[in-house]
Amino acid sequence: MPSPPPPDFASLSLAEIARLAEENRLPPVENWNPTHCGHSDMRIARDGTWFHQGSPIGRLPMVRLFSTILRREPDGRFVLVTPVEKLDIDVEDAPFTAVEMKREGEGEAMRLAFRLNTGDLVTAGPEHGLRFEEREDGPRPYLHVRRGLEALVARSVYYELAEIALANGSTPPGVWSNGSFFALEPGA
Repeated sequence: MPSPPPPDFASLSLAEIARLAEENRLPPVENWNPTHCGHSDMRIARDGTWFHQGSPIGRLPMVRLFSTILRREPDGRFVLVTPVEKLDIDVEDAPFTAVEMKREGEGEAMRLAFRLNTGDLVTAGPEHGLRFEEREDGPRPYLHVRRGLEALVARSVYYELAEIALANGSTPPGVWSNGSFFALEPGA
């Protein structure tokens, strides 16, 4: 049975986003420990595009399905796991991309919600932290999604975060969400 299409992010309130994220029931991949079966011939590119045997997977419902059985192993590898098989998948950066952000409130009362390229909704806070990493090609912001899986925050969304951080006048510059402060400077 195909999953329903994701809701229109722009029309949702943050309360609705939080409710939908809470209702999103995922398979218990952390409890499945099948034998390793090899490689899936799949790759997730830095921009969040999923590939199979070198070709992009064009059907979003298929990508959404695969994303629900994605797991990060203790050694850092990524695998697709079911109760009966475990297959490696290559991930160039982060397995998800935060492509859209919505904010509500100001200062310490602010809440930030993100829509991922898979349609998943995540509200930043104590359980879904934002972290910022400095790389040769510039800063890279990441959002914790679940169980060690992160979303690379799209550049346009990062600029929105930077604008909020500069406007709130905090030292170091950062943003608040659900009572947690996230400094935009790595290690701050």
